[in-house]
Amino acid sequence: MIEPASVLLKYGFLIVLYLFLLWVSRNALRDLRGRGRGDAVAAGPPIAAGEATGLHSLAGSQGDGSPAQLVVERAPGHQAGMAYDIGDGAVMGRGEGAEIRLEDPFASSRHARLLRQGPVIVIEDLGSTNGTYLNEELLQGPQPLHQGDRVRIGDSEFTFEDR
Repeated sequence: MIEPASVLLKYGFLIVLYLFLLWVSRNALRDLRGRGRGDAVAAGPPIAAGEATGLHSLAGSQGDGSPAQLVVERAPGHQAGMAYDIGDGAVMGRGEGAEIRLEDPFASSRHARLLRQGPVIVIEDLGSTNGTYLNEELLQGPQPLHQGDRVRIGDSEFTFEDR
């Protein structure tokens, strides 16, 4: 005969397993719904230089709005070495409203945004389909740019320079 304790353990294990699967499914659906929002990242307040991990002032920048730029390393329709001044910010993408226009089939119409927040230039993905890469790592939220950082969108690659 089977002991009652072993039957309780078996059913208890099944209940815990089903609860775990329910939790994983719910979180996966929540993540998938959050990715399709486009500008949802932009809705939050600006990030101050001391409020987030990894944000610090750029080398050589005193927060005076000194020129920062993205230099084209390789990009369809662009010459290598071409530079885009960022100023107070810019949107990168295939769309008409993008300040840095990409002729890349892997770029969304509004793919990524660069923002000046005090002495820091921050890059954030705008809910693009294929993602934005900073130093070959997929962006998971707003990240500060530092001298020499590489930004990649599809087949387009840029280097950040702060003069």
